[in-house]
Amino acid sequence: MNIPSLPDWAYGMNCAVTVCDADCKIIYMNEKSRLTFARHGDIIGHNLLDYHPARAIEIIKQLLATGGTNCYTIEKGPVKKMIYQTAWKQEGRVAGLVEISMEIPHDMPHYVRS
Repeated sequence: MNIPSLPDWAYGMNCAVTVCDADCKIIYMNEKSRLTFARHGDIIGHNLLDYHPARAIEIIKQLLATGGTNCYTIEKGPVKKMIYQTAWKQEGRVAGLVEISMEIPHDMPHYVRS
């Protein structure tokens, strides 16, 4: 499988971008992702499942099987984040997952547009 390269804009984004292939091998981490997971060292090439609990592993496997999306928020101390995980495809087949983790304000506005 030919894995597309990501443009340079992803590296310096102010959110963590982590990408794995269909075998859960981590193939890309932008700067913020590397800083977030620095306590584990350089984990590119490692299996994503090695860094997740059983419940999360089941969700990851389901996303890979269905090509789905999972979105939720978390709080760690004073920081609130939105986590967006989605399958990426190549030639119509699920080729892996992308996770984007971004800090969000606790009182983030919500707008309803028509």
